[in-house]
Amino acid sequence: MIPIETIGVFFAASVALALAPGPDNIFVLTQSALSGRVAGLIVTLGLCTGLIVHTLVVAFGVAVIFQTSAMAFNALKLIGAAYLLYLAWQAFQARPSDMTGGVNGELPRRKLYLRGVVMNVTNPKVAIFFLAFLPQFADPTRGSVAIQLVSLGAIFMFAALVVFSAISWASGFLGEWLQRSERAQVIMNRVAGTVFVGLAARLVVTQR
Repeated sequence: MIPIETIGVFFAASVALALAPGPDNIFVLTQSALSGRVAGLIVTLGLCTGLIVHTLVVAFGVAVIFQTSAMAFNALKLIGAAYLLYLAWQAFQARPSDMTGGVNGELPRRKLYLRGVVMNVTNPKVAIFFLAFLPQFADPTRGSVAIQLVSLGAIFMFAALVVFSAISWASGFLGEWLQRSERAQVIMNRVAGTVFVGLAARLVVTQR
């Protein structure tokens, strides 16, 4: 059983980390602005699903592979970068009508959800971060370490869900403005494409 004091400290740290500018919250902000609040919330659920994967990977020790194997680390981050570049290409090619459809909620929700999952799962930095962060709050004398790590991962996921949902809701106001201006839609799509390219470049140069 994890002490309530430890949970409180861990939750506060998790909220602070989720608020820190990074690929995930930038991704939520961009998608919410382009396709509306609901789209942002669905992407958020996808990202949090990815956190479940990383938590289980760390809990069962598989994340050590990415810390010790340069090949595995590089392969996963290149897959993630390629996906981000694909999203950038879609953003640059999108027309105002495409964006308006997204704001009205016509963009397939499954596609938005999978975007969030892929964005998070293909970032090996998250797995290594969890490997370094979660064990600091686990105590072998208090029972199964794996169960404690899964519990901590669930708390972190809840913190991320709260923060990213707030970002998504706030960004929705920008999405409503974009719906009324085709020129603004085009500009925002170009901005989104540039952001995706930047995130891909950042991921490529990431070191273990």
